[in-house]
Amino acid sequence: MQNTDHSPRDGFGSKIGTIAAVAGSAVGLGNIWRFPYITGENGGAAFILVYVFIVLFIGIPVMLSEFTIGRRAQRNAFGAFRLLAPRRPWYLVGVMGIAAAFMILAFYSTVAGWTFEYLRLSLVNGFKGKSPEELNALFENFYTGGWRPVIWQVVVMLLTGGILLAGVRKGIEKYTKILMPMLLVLLVILAIRSITLPGAMQGLNFLFRPDFSKIDASTILEALGQAFFSMSIGMGTIITYGSYIRKKDRLSETAFSVAGADLAVALLAGIAILPAVFAFGIAPSEGPGLVFITLPNIFQHMPGGYFWALMFFTLLIIAALTSTISVMEVVVAFISEEFSLRRRYATIIATIGVTFLGVLCTLSQGPYPQFSLFGRNLFDLMNFSTANIMLPTGGLFIVIFVGWFLGRKNVRDEISNGGTMKVRLFNIFLFLVRFIAPLAIAMVFLNGLGILKL
Repeated sequence: MQNTDHSPRDGFGSKIGTIAAVAGSAVGLGNIWRFPYITGENGGAAFILVYVFIVLFIGIPVMLSEFTIGRRAQRNAFGAFRLLAPRRPWYLVGVMGIAAAFMILAFYSTVAGWTFEYLRLSLVNGFKGKSPEELNALFENFYTGGWRPVIWQVVVMLLTGGILLAGVRKGIEKYTKILMPMLLVLLVILAIRSITLPGAMQGLNFLFRPDFSKIDASTILEALGQAFFSMSIGMGTIITYGSYIRKKDRLSETAFSVAGADLAVALLAGIAILPAVFAFGIAPSEGPGLVFITLPNIFQHMPGGYFWALMFFTLLIIAALTSTISVMEVVVAFISEEFSLRRRYATIIATIGVTFLGVLCTLSQGPYPQFSLFGRNLFDLMNFSTANIMLPTGGLFIVIFVGWFLGRKNVRDEISNGGTMKVRLFNIFLFLVRFIAPLAIAMVFLNGLGILKL
C-alpha cells in the first residue's frame, strides 16, 4: 500500500547527529562482545590487519552503496527498491532486509537482555567468591532456565520502542548523541585500567604484533563475516538511515566516519579486554563466554573490580541499545510508510511483533527447546539464517543493484550531491562494488552454507 501521508518526512538534523546515529547502528555487541573473542580465536594482530583491509575495501563501498539507495529514494528499505526499480523484483531485496532486521532483533534483544542481568549481578556483587566453574554454571542456569531472561528481553524492547516513539530527530538522533559519547568514555577508562594491570603488555603484543603465519582462508572469511555483522550491512538499516541523511551532507565522509568509529570501538574493546585476559593467565580464545564468564572472573580478582564490573556491563547495555534502536527503525519505517500509519502506531506494532518472536527465541534456549526448526532451536535458527544466508545475500544484491542496475550517472549524482561536490576515487569505488565486493560476499555466503570449504 502506498503511503499517502504528505506530512514532512522526519530526518537527521545535523552532521554530527547523523554520524552518531549511524555509528550507533554499527557499534554494538558485535564490537564489544564479539570482536575481542573472534580476534582471540584468529591470532590477534594478524586478524585485525585483515579486518581493517576488508572494512576499507569492502565494508565502506557496501555501506556507501546502501546510503546511495536510501538517500536517492528517501524511502524505507522496501520502498526504496520499489521506487528506484518499479515493476521489477528488486523490492524483494528490501523485503529480505526487513525480514532480517525483524529476526535479528528477536535474538539480539535476547542477548541484550543478558547484559541487564549481568549489570544486576554486578550491583549485588553476585560474582564474588565464585570459581570459573561456578560462573559458567551461573551463566548457563540463567539463560536456559525460567522467565528471567524473558523479562529482561521485554525490558530491552520497551526501552527501544520508547526511544523510537519520539521519532528520528527527537528520538534516534537525540539519544545516540548522548549514548555514543558515554560509550566511548567508558571504553577509554576501561582500556586504561586494563593496560595498567601487571602482565598486560603480553595482551597488547597479541593485539598489535602480527604473526602473518596465522592468516589463512578461514581468517579472511571470519574478518569478512565480522565486518558484515558489525557494520549492519545487508539488513536494511543503512538504507533506512541513508534516507534520513540531508542532501547537503557528503555520503562518502559519513561512510568513512562511521567505519572509523566502528573500528575504533572494536580496537578499544580489544584493548579493554584482551590485556586483562592475558594479565590473569587466561587463553584469549575463550569464545562467546569471554564476556559473561571469563570477565566476571577477572573483575573479582582486580582491585576495585566491583566498580569495573559495573562500568563494563553499563557499557554493554549502551552498546546493545544503540543497535536495537537502529535495527528496529528498519521495521518501524517500513510499517509507517508502506501502510500509511502514524509513527506511534507503527512503533507499537513493531515492538509487539518483535517482542513476541523474541520471547519465543529466549524460551527456546531453555525451558522450551521444542521451539525448533531444521534441527536448531529458534534462537540458533534466527542467528544462523540471518548471519549466513540473509545478510550476505542482501549485501550481494545491493552491490549488484548499485554497480550494474542503478546506473553510473545516478550513482555519481547522488554521491556528488547533484554534482556540487568533487568525487574522488569514484572509478575505484565502482570497480570494488561491481567486482570485488560481490566476489568476496559470495565466498562468505557459500562458506556459511558449507558449500565452499576454504
